Amino acid sequence: MFIKSLQQAKRFLKILFGFTLLAVGIVMIVTPGPGWLTILLGLGVLAAEFVWARRLLNHLKQQGGRIRNSVFPRTDRAA
Repeated sequence: MFIKSLQQAKRFLKILFGFTLLAVGIVMIVTPGPGWLTILLGLGVLAAEFVWARRLLNHLKQQGGRIRNSVFPRTDRAA
């Protein structure tokens, strides 16, 4: 009984920490600070508990890779 309540408390704190990071990241988008990085960290914490957060994190990773490839195109030069 005690172990189950301890696991629930850990899960609750992890979820609270993830949503806090997410909210702080959203605030940092309009104020100085690493907003997108904080949002990604918050989604990373929440992805351990929620499928929607994992899907959103994967989507943001794909879009980030697409943007990176369009800004910095790979030029494979064989020497």
